[in-house]
Amino acid sequence: MFALFDDAGKFHAGRVMSEADASLQVELDSGKRVKVKSANVLLKFDKPAPAALLSEARAMADDIDLDLAWEFAPEGEFGFADLARDYFDAKAGVVQQAAALMRLFEAPHYFRRAGKGQFKKAPEETVKAALLGIERKRQQALQIEGWAQELAAGSCPAPIQEQIYKILFKPDKNGPEYKAVVEASKLAHKAPLDLLQGAGAITSAYQFHWKRFLFENFPKGTGFPALTAPEVKDDLALSTAQAFSIDDSQTTEIDDALSVQGLGTGTVTFGVHIAAPGLAITPDSAVDKVARERLSTVYMPGWKLTMLPDEVVQAYTLIEGRDCPAVSIYFTLDEATLEITARETRLERVHIAANLRHDKLDGIVTDATLSGEVAADYAFAPELAFTWRLARHLKAQREVVRGKPENFNRPDYNFRLAGERMEAPNGTESVEITMRARGSSLDLIVAEAMILANSAWGGWLAELGLPGIYRSQASLAPGIKVRMGVKALPHAGMGVAQYTWATSPLRRYVDLVNQWQIIACARHGRTAALAAPFKPKDAQLFSIISQFEAAYAAYNGFQNGIERFWTLRWLQQNSTTELTATVMKDGLVRADDLPLVFKALGCDSLPRGSHVKVRITGLDEMTLDVHATLVERLDEAPAAEEPEADEDELEAAAAPIALAIDVNESEAEAAPAP
Repeated sequence: MFALFDDAGKFHAGRVMSEADASLQVELDSGKRVKVKSANVLLKFDKPAPAALLSEARAMADDIDLDLAWEFAPEGEFGFADLARDYFDAKAGVVQQAAALMRLFEAPHYFRRAGKGQFKKAPEETVKAALLGIERKRQQALQIEGWAQELAAGSCPAPIQEQIYKILFKPDKNGPEYKAVVEASKLAHKAPLDLLQGAGAITSAYQFHWKRFLFENFPKGTGFPALTAPEVKDDLALSTAQAFSIDDSQTTEIDDALSVQGLGTGTVTFGVHIAAPGLAITPDSAVDKVARERLSTVYMPGWKLTMLPDEVVQAYTLIEGRDCPAVSIYFTLDEATLEITARETRLERVHIAANLRHDKLDGIVTDATLSGEVAADYAFAPELAFTWRLARHLKAQREVVRGKPENFNRPDYNFRLAGERMEAPNGTESVEITMRARGSSLDLIVAEAMILANSAWGGWLAELGLPGIYRSQASLAPGIKVRMGVKALPHAGMGVAQYTWATSPLRRYVDLVNQWQIIACARHGRTAALAAPFKPKDAQLFSIISQFEAAYAAYNGFQNGIERFWTLRWLQQNSTTELTATVMKDGLVRADDLPLVFKALGCDSLPRGSHVKVRITGLDEMTLDVHATLVERLDEAPAAEEPEADEDELEAAAAPIALAIDVNESEAEAAPAP
């Protein structure tokens, strides 16, 4: 005797070797013996042989017309043998019964399972809906196949073109567009990026990087809603200070200015004046919601996406010739020793006498003119000389706390794109890259003034019991990173007891948040905690920190990547094939005259700090990869220790474009379609 039984939804048949009350021992054609529960046995038969039964029944099941079977089936519960007799004839044998069982089992949209070998007709509406779904799936499969064929042949269908960045970076793996790209990659034996480039879906490397960034960070576009800059309603006194700012010529968000009063009297008042949008913009207002959504200005060569619309920025920016609302902190110093004897924060209007520009003064305002060795012929010469002396003093004090000098031996680089523009670059512009030494006189003046103000305000918030957003670093040991939090903790890298960001409220959202807290301190003093927008342990601050860190990392990553693109473009435009560089580690080298870190074959075994010449053998603007080989070593012994690359440099040098598309993914691995 033979038996047909169900094992986890699969049908098997074999010879019955023995039978008990609740189970059978069945020998399969393979010789394997299995124990089968009696409840799982659906048919017992003497002929044909098990293998023949399964084969004949399978062929016969495929020919059963489901629509006709559904019509023949009774309205209540029925067994598969009943349907076989109704569909075939009253004497339907074991093969016909097994065929009916298989067909019923694989058609749940027509027949619902109701127990051992029992079924029930699905309602007519359910059948119709299921059939429509099956037809849609069939049509979609044909569509996917057609799109895949087009892509493999070198043409990109419009629906895929429209979703190119979603497919590559945030795909719906059940979407037909994604499946078509996966299938086409297999057909063409190409990586998705190469496939899409070959099909004309990606024609510009620059647009690829730019639109990818917008897709991931500005999915609703970069435009602003209609906003009006709120007015400052405070009746602010006019300061006696004549302030000056120091920025690049392209800077429109002028957040900070400086002033010096009392030179030659023995007691000097040094002022740091910060634009005061916090006096007008209130938490949860329309303007605040926009700022909190963006969190920071995004910078890139030739363009920027500001945190606030320009009409709002211009209402508060520190433009020369205007009396501007400001949050000012004044430091009273001994002119000879530069000892700070008092400090005071005021909410006031400050006259901005001048907007000084780095790029116009860097070669004019020098250490020699500031020290008096060379005559100074520029505006605010005495004030700049004093602030430079103060900055050097403050830096030296921080370095004592820090435990070692700050090292600014690497230059900064300025990128200039040819032409004026009213919209983002398209990637075809000519680029000029100029080197600018870090730690220049003007840089030092501004940096130390901002560190002084940020540290002082951070301490003041803590003293009055208000939370703020701080940046701290436990030590200078390798791997100890700067962290953001709400407690006033030391910043080892800066060499200060605490450090906030509060001097760029037009460009960074955390600065605006801190400014609100500082304004509360200036207005209410010891009772500020009652009036401040953010109270101790306020969960909103932690949320802001989390959102800001994510956005700031993404914006910085994009800026580093797009600057790397323009550096590769500069190499192409200038037909540069050889560079001098300094060896770092693991075969990485840093170009001497360009902001570029890359791997060069042959440099792995050279000591860190070695000076080399390398040949550029290939550039990939899509992956931002540089291929290079060692030409010769230019020194006999390593130079002085070269600083490690920072994390941004290493990431830009080593990380290819990370796609979210998997060409090895099978249908079984993908989530089932809804």
